[in-house]
Amino acid sequence: MIDRTPSEAEWLRVNAYCQRERHELAARAAGDYPPESRVAGTPLLAPPAWRLATPVPLGDIRLKFRPGAPGPDVPDVASLAPHALPVRADGTRYLDYSDVVAALAAPSVFENRPTYRLLEADLARPDGPRLAFGRGRFFDSVDTGDAAAHEYAACQLAAGAGPSDAAAVAVSRAGAAARCPYRAALDGPTGLARRAAALAVSALTLRHDKQAGTATFPLHYREPGKVSHAAGLYQVIPVGVFQPSGEAPWNEANDFSLWRGLLREYAEELLGADEDHGSELAPIDYAAWPLAKAMTGGLADGRVRAWCLGLGADPLTFAIDLLAVVVIDAPLYDDLFGAAVDVNAEGRVTGPRPFDHASVSALLRDAPLQAAAEALLTLALAHRDTLLG
Repeated sequence: MIDRTPSEAEWLRVNAYCQRERHELAARAAGDYPPESRVAGTPLLAPPAWRLATPVPLGDIRLKFRPGAPGPDVPDVASLAPHALPVRADGTRYLDYSDVVAALAAPSVFENRPTYRLLEADLARPDGPRLAFGRGRFFDSVDTGDAAAHEYAACQLAAGAGPSDAAAVAVSRAGAAARCPYRAALDGPTGLARRAAALAVSALTLRHDKQAGTATFPLHYREPGKVSHAAGLYQVIPVGVFQPSGEAPWNEANDFSLWRGLLREYAEELLGADEDHGSELAPIDYAAWPLAKAMTGGLADGRVRAWCLGLGADPLTFAIDLLAVVVIDAPLYDDLFGAAVDVNAEGRVTGPRPFDHASVSALLRDAPLQAAAEALLTLALAHRDTLLG
């Protein structure tokens, strides 16, 4: 048995509570913010500029890359939430939250890969939606958002919160900034100036049977021990951080596309492909890659439709998700994903489920869904006729 310092043991206790009660904590954390900030009444949070009245084609979102953008003014977690950075046996304190995770509770998928850091987001512009990005690393988000989640969980434990403790909910809504100063210093879930925010693209994939007039969709269970974010929750599939495919300099420009990022996630999460696409040796040739060629060809001829429904932030971890729907005609879907895997590097693939009011409503009511999945399914159901055409 590995000996832990008292502060490491306490960190592990809080982390276990945060993982175990992840769904309830997110719902409770959403109560710290005004009801009008919630997306479609779900825990996901968004300002007006992140919302869309109707779905827009994913390709209509214009992307801007600013490689020279200065880094964020990140508050000091050691002074504001020192319990998030415990003391080692040699008396030194961990420097970053990602260092603690790596040492005490590392999941099987935990790499500090390059990302496109979200700088600005305005989906409600009269001239069309826009997103601006700079350079970032995956651990940048872990060091801020996951540390903020840890601080919140520690506050709830200190207040004696249980899974459905009404008193803790009342405490949560009063004095949130005083109780969780690090979370407050980050300017909340939708603030971008004080943290390096990665963007994940969450895509609800619909297999559309035009002849029958029906659609179905798979779900992804994010297995504890495999992932660092949203373990133990259900999410749509695929989902992936918007990032280059590797460290080689040519990947930064070649992979700067929401669609190309999704294509890699389809290969990894539905087909079980490895994340290594050989891009450290040469850029990915998306025009020659069979899956990418088939999906992009379907996008061009209408057998595939890709939509954006908005953008939102998780109330607990501050993780930001672009809400997407990809509709694939049944013959093409079956050709590409008829042999989809049941298990992948991040969890289990479940389904298919009917995309109708009864099935989605039951899922929203009964399943522990990630906030982004809850918002995406709610919005997609409301816009079902538009999405299925």
